[in-house]
Amino acid sequence: MIILDTSFYRKLVVAVNTKVPLINGKYSQAINFDNAATTPPFTTVLDEVIKSLYLYASVHRGFGYKSQFSTKVYENSRNVVAKFVNCDTKYNSIIFVKNTTEAINKLSNMLYPKLKDYVVLSTHMEHHSNDLPWRKYNIDYIGLDKNFRLSLDDLKTKLKNYNGKVKLVTVTGASNVTGFKNSIHEIAKLAHEYGAKILVDGAQLVPHSPVDMKPMDSDEHIDYLAFSAHKLYAPFGTGVLIAPKSDLNNVPPDYSGGGTVDVVTLNTIRWLNTPSKDEAGSPNAIGVVALSAALKTLSILGMRNVEMHENYLSKYTIDALNTIPDIKLYCGNNPTYDHIGTIPFNIKGIPHSTVAKILSYESGISVRNGCFCAQPYIQKLLELTPEQIAEGIKPGNPRPGMVRISLGLYNTTKEIDVLISTLRNIVSYKDAYIKKYTPLPNDLYFPM
Repeated sequence: MIILDTSFYRKLVVAVNTKVPLINGKYSQAINFDNAATTPPFTTVLDEVIKSLYLYASVHRGFGYKSQFSTKVYENSRNVVAKFVNCDTKYNSIIFVKNTTEAINKLSNMLYPKLKDYVVLSTHMEHHSNDLPWRKYNIDYIGLDKNFRLSLDDLKTKLKNYNGKVKLVTVTGASNVTGFKNSIHEIAKLAHEYGAKILVDGAQLVPHSPVDMKPMDSDEHIDYLAFSAHKLYAPFGTGVLIAPKSDLNNVPPDYSGGGTVDVVTLNTIRWLNTPSKDEAGSPNAIGVVALSAALKTLSILGMRNVEMHENYLSKYTIDALNTIPDIKLYCGNNPTYDHIGTIPFNIKGIPHSTVAKILSYESGISVRNGCFCAQPYIQKLLELTPEQIAEGIKPGNPRPGMVRISLGLYNTTKEIDVLISTLRNIVSYKDAYIKKYTPLPNDLYFPM
């Protein structure tokens, strides 16, 4: 079944018709094009959370009915995750964390004793959360091609030149800046050929495209996967780390405390196996309920349907943006299957922060502006010289950046038309808008 009817998707999402105040004192329907940061919740998520709260109790902590109910729901959610990304739970541990950032930091900390003398390959297109945690290692970066996509030729060269010293290739599944999708299975095959494993930062990929970790004996198997619930229509602060049990069971947890140990004496600590030892303290059970409900809803919709629908919205947006003078896109002009609905741009002569203010205050449109926690990639895309980078990072100087549109399955062509109309006005009356909005604070408050 192929679903391209936007009205169907909008019914699944909470508060899509909320009104927000504009600078002229009127109210307008909020338009959210900041889905790469956080998505609104599904109605099914809200319903399931409310239902679970009536039977909510601490998991793994007793024989009371509510405790057993909460524990069963919590543990069954691992199977929901496994099914969604085709993960073999016989060999892999599914660990619930706060978000993708915590997942990657946890993995980085736990692998460090074993891999600290080896090389980790990251890329120039990573979110800081898949770059900074690896900088305590011997890190090198896979370069970009002329289109600012990941260069597989450079990956091959580095794997060959390091001659077995690379033990991990860590790469984003889809860029949170350009929306470019990486060929994760091809990368996995190359990594495995040279004795390395692969981590995929799935924060942007998992909500928008089908993800298949593939069997453990496949050359294209994804060894490690991390993603967040709040980017796939499930708030409440949960993320996922998937990793081989064999890599974790003999490693002390990065956080210790309640729930991580089997035996403790004054002289002895015997850790539980993963995932228990890697989920210290009372877990975010309601967050896991939300994640599970969201994944079930996305599974019913079919991720191929979601991908096709968002590709349509993305092409509609890019085609329209290409008709506006003085707009520069940084994601290419012809979105294909290897691109999610994330579209960065700038307007010539107007700071990115000013553009974001105008869209919000004039039309109720939420976008993101700045560097999107990916400063090295932004510097590459903007083709900044070392001198320009040095100037841009001085305290008090405006940071180079972009404006980012990021689409969700519930967005509509009507919303996109409002965006395009507003951008046309901005381009047509640049001087007036700059004069009006540049002095305004970024946190301008509207009484509700």
